[in-house]
Amino acid sequence: MPIRWVLVRDPESRFAPQALLCTEPMREPTQIVGWFVRRWTIEVTFQEARAHLGVETQRQWSDTAIARTTPCLLALFSIVTLLAARLSVRQRRRVAAAAWYPKPRPTFADALAAVRCAIWHERTLATSPRRRARTKPRFRLPAPWAYALCHAA
Repeated sequence: MPIRWVLVRDPESRFAPQALLCTEPMREPTQIVGWFVRRWTIEVTFQEARAHLGVETQRQWSDTAIARTTPCLLALFSIVTLLAARLSVRQRRRVAAAAWYPKPRPTFADALAAVRCAIWHERTLATSPRRRARTKPRFRLPAPWAYALCHAA
C-alpha cells in the first residue's frame, strides 16, 4: 500500500523529529499535519475522560449498558468544561502543580476541582432551609480544606 510520509522537524531543535504517515499519498503535507493536530485534541479529551471520569473502566456486563454509560460520561466531561468556563478568571486559573512539573495552563483535573469547589461554596445547595433564628452557626468549609478536598475527590 502506498504511504505518504511527512517529516516534522523543529528548527530550534526543542522537539525530536516526528514522522506522520498517511495512506492517501495524494494529500498535501499541510493537510496531513492539520489532521494530526485535530486528532491530538480528541486524543487528549479521551485520555482526560479516562483518567478522571472512568470512561472505559466501567463495570457493566452488557453492551447496551456500556453504550449508555460512555455517552453520559462524555456529556459529563462537556458539562464540567462548560461550568468551568463560566467561573471567574481567578477561580479558573488555579493550577495544582508540583515543583518538578510546572503547568502553564489548567488541565481538566484543575477544571474539575474548580467546579467542585464552586459547587461546594454555593449556598443554594444547603440541605436545610434557611432560618432567621439559628441556634448553631452554619459550618463553612475552610478554603485550604476545600482546595485540598477538591483535588482529592
